[in-house]
Amino acid sequence: MSTNFDFIVVGGGSAGAVIAARLSEDPSCRVALIEAGERPPEVERMPVATAAMQLNPATDWMYTADPGRAGLGLVGQRIPVPRGKMLGGSSGLNYMAYVRGHPGDFDSWATGGATGWSYADVLPYFRKSEGLAPSDEIAIDAAAHSTTGPLGVSVRSPIIPGAYDFVEAATAAGIPRGDYNGRDRGGKAGAASLMQTTTRNGKRSSTYRAFLEGEAENRPNLTIITGAQVTRVLLEGAPGNLRAVGVEYRTTDGKLGVATASKDVVLSAGAIGSPHLLLLSGVGPRKQLEAVGVPCHLDAPHVGKHLKDHIQVLLLYPAPGGAVTIAEVGVSMGPDALRDPAGPLPADPRDDGAMPAELQALKKEAARRLAEWDSTGKGLASSSLYDAAAWCSTGLGDAHSHDAQISCIPCAYTEDLWKKYVRVDTSLYFDDASVRLAPTAEAIILLANPVLPHSEGDIKLTSADPMVHPTISMNYFGDPHDLKVMVAVLRRALEIVAHWPRARPLGPLTVPPFLAEKHGYQEGAPSDALLEDLALHFACTVYHHSCTCRIGDVVDPRLKVLGVSGLRVADASIMPDIVSGNTNAASIMIGEKAAELIAADHGVRLAHFVGGA
Repeated sequence: MSTNFDFIVVGGGSAGAVIAARLSEDPSCRVALIEAGERPPEVERMPVATAAMQLNPATDWMYTADPGRAGLGLVGQRIPVPRGKMLGGSSGLNYMAYVRGHPGDFDSWATGGATGWSYADVLPYFRKSEGLAPSDEIAIDAAAHSTTGPLGVSVRSPIIPGAYDFVEAATAAGIPRGDYNGRDRGGKAGAASLMQTTTRNGKRSSTYRAFLEGEAENRPNLTIITGAQVTRVLLEGAPGNLRAVGVEYRTTDGKLGVATASKDVVLSAGAIGSPHLLLLSGVGPRKQLEAVGVPCHLDAPHVGKHLKDHIQVLLLYPAPGGAVTIAEVGVSMGPDALRDPAGPLPADPRDDGAMPAELQALKKEAARRLAEWDSTGKGLASSSLYDAAAWCSTGLGDAHSHDAQISCIPCAYTEDLWKKYVRVDTSLYFDDASVRLAPTAEAIILLANPVLPHSEGDIKLTSADPMVHPTISMNYFGDPHDLKVMVAVLRRALEIVAHWPRARPLGPLTVPPFLAEKHGYQEGAPSDALLEDLALHFACTVYHHSCTCRIGDVVDPRLKVLGVSGLRVADASIMPDIVSGNTNAASIMIGEKAAELIAADHGVRLAHFVGGA
């Protein structure tokens, strides 16, 4: 296997898979894509099985972080930081929301010095990726979309009644229906809609599935090295004349390998992985590097700083007739999802013959639903259940965009998911979690999510050993502004609930008993103090880590690392500020734009240029 390439892309995730696929369109261009994980397992295709990708060391880096002022009611007072460890990266374990952000997000980037990253500049790259399946269920600004790109974007089928109810209630509360990925995202009033998701025919469309699988991964000029964790970037020269010439990596059997790049090394390891690699390579704050024994090649004080993320508070309401039960979801996932210890079918399929008639019928129905989803893409398995959302402004600042996102999951999920994956201490949150989150419980979850946080965390080296996770500090609510906005977003969510359709009314809000007692709450509108306490105890991540190698501080607008030639970063870490919505679509856009910037600088012949790179 060759170890000499024109370009090395580190990380095959949301941006990296795109970059490798695009650059290798030129058959004369030798590209290596190095990924610590492997190709995704088949279960990754099933949208509703998202949790199976998390807390699995084969597909998840399984980081955790210090939440700062938040997290008082989380297990161990730690926040989970799931990051994809496979081709497709976090696009293979996320909840598939296709949300680009507000046009004002990108215009503010450009105004702040990120030349070439205004909304007009980035819109062609969103369109280049997108393969939207038109649907009568959503409003679409057709000029902002494309139906021909490789990335599947669609609306689930069938629609769960609670998702319809949410959009109707949001509209009644003053947030009009609209295309939240359109050119104005609904204007000042915002927009409410069923969710556009990165799915095609009911299957997940990760960047591995959309950009690499099949033709691209078999190109002779694209070398994909999986099971290989890059440990450092190889640098030559003295400070002021540093150049990246390759990378060192460690395979799963512990062997070290080296790959060299004659043109560029591109770090696309994500907002955690890319700054971690720069720090391990001696590019970062001098004192921090020297404290753990890493020689400092370039004193770059902003590497790993300015970490931003979105957080949300989960609000649970009984929703008879409007929600789906987790028991129904399990049946729709097929017979294997119903086996012991979680379900009613035997752990060993060889024991199925002894099952009573009702379990035989259940197995048959589960097999039928699984086959229907596999062949048609329809059914409960076709979505992560993150099915609708609304964006609006609280009026507390950040006028360039909407600062509130409120989303709807028309399912209670399970106690295991709340406790294990979200890390909510269910013994604190619920009077009786086994009842509130029972397999047959019909309930919806509203997610109150401020999307323009002011608080910044950071990523630091724990050790010079590349195998040791970095120290991640989120500093949620470090800026008091964020808690004020959180309360305002929670109030907006309560307004939506107050306008819920009468045909399928919701039950009362679930309030943690200890908070109800502390604040004298019985029923009705919670006080601001209760809502603040709820946020400080139970706010959890939306998995949108960004800004740790941001344009202007660590990289220039062409994504070149300041002070090191031949080295770029291209992923969510380069965002000058976090976008006001889910970050995966913007990360894919960054990959598309990065590929054209690199191609333009080095004379690479892409199949199609859409920007002014």
